[in-house]
Amino acid sequence: MEIIGYFASLLIGISLGLIGGGGSILTVPVLVYLFGINPILATAYSLFIVGASSLVGAFPKYQQGLVNMKTAIIFGIPSIISVYATRKFIVPLIPSEIFQIGDLVITKSILMMVLFAILMVAASISMIRGTCENCGKEGTGELEVVPQTFNYPIILLEGSVVGLLTGLVGAGGGFLIIPALVVLSKLPMKQAVGTSLLIIAMKSLIGFTGDLGHQSIDWTLLVTITALAIAGIFVGDKFSKNVDSDKLKKGFGWFVLIMGLYILIQQLAFPLK
Repeated sequence: MEIIGYFASLLIGISLGLIGGGGSILTVPVLVYLFGINPILATAYSLFIVGASSLVGAFPKYQQGLVNMKTAIIFGIPSIISVYATRKFIVPLIPSEIFQIGDLVITKSILMMVLFAILMVAASISMIRGTCENCGKEGTGELEVVPQTFNYPIILLEGSVVGLLTGLVGAGGGFLIIPALVVLSKLPMKQAVGTSLLIIAMKSLIGFTGDLGHQSIDWTLLVTITALAIAGIFVGDKFSKNVDSDKLKKGFGWFVLIMGLYILIQQLAFPLK
């Protein structure tokens, strides 16, 4: 299973390189089901993997002038504070057993996986529908000049909510961030994608530090999986020019939807002991 897990880690990066986002949503399932890592620890590992991968992806975007630093800072600050506080204070406070429905005991691990499955379903719908005209798809949208305006209360709220979700389930949340950047800060699509990568990298990596005092980290395993995911990004990016990204993104969305529903049913009907 670990060999399959390493192969899946590479595929996560390849999917990121091919479709420009969404692949990281599979990181937690790979860690839990293929590497046998506890869901709580898996969400911490996912933050590091997603953060490092996004940072690597953001660098060439920055060189191309597709990262708006002012927007990244304004959106990033509430997300960073929220995700760090969630990992440092909220997650450790969640009891091991939360409540019971009949014979089903909802544990902390089950709650995390159910929340993650719901996020997977939401992300899959975004990919299938192609909302925001290819939100998350690299290379789309013209760099038209639009005066930037910031609705700070809404940005604060949106950033805090995304940070909370990221902290709880360990996902980057790009499918939430990119539409927000387009709508709330008037960024063209190309800049929204590049800027979102930097925001995801900052909040995920800083959020991961909130776990360092609570979790025992297997650095060898974590760095190996991260390196494979990053290598996959370059492989995927190389082949991205030869595939129909629209069809690939929708197909991947259906796969994520099936996986999300499977995890939801498995956790509620046949929870792992």
